[in-house]
Amino acid sequence: QVQLVESGGGLVQAGGSLPLSCVASGNIFSINTMKWYRQAPGKQRDLVATITSEGIRNYADSVKGRFTISSDNSTNTVYLQMNSLKPEDTAVYYCNGYIRSKYLGSYWGQGTQVTVSS
Repeated sequence: QVQLVESGGGLVQAGGSLPLSCVASGNIFSINTMKWYRQAPGKQRDLVATITSEGIRNYADSVKGRFTISSDNSTNTVYLQMNSLKPEDTAVYYCNGYIRSKYLGSYWGQGTQVTVSS
C-alpha cells in the first residue's frame, strides 16, 4: 500500500509565494516520476510540473519561470515552490506518483487547496 499526502496549501495574495510538499509512504520499492496537477472549479485536472527519478523537470507553459518542482529521494518527498502567484493559479493541487510497490502503479494524494486573492 502506497499513500501520498500533500501539505502546504492555503490563502495567499497575488504576487505572493507558497510552498507545497508531498510525502510518499508505504511499501515503496522505487519512484519513477512525481507530478503535480491542479484542478480549478468546473475545469479539468491539468498537469503543472513533472520530475523524474533522474531529476529531469518539465512545466506547463502557464507556470514556467514561476514554479519550481524538486524532490528529496531520501525522504520520498516532492515539493512545488510557487512564486509570483496569480488568481488564476487558484485550484486544488494534487500530487501524483508513478511508484513501484509490489507492482508499478499510479498513486494520488488527496489534494490541497491553493487560493490566490487579487
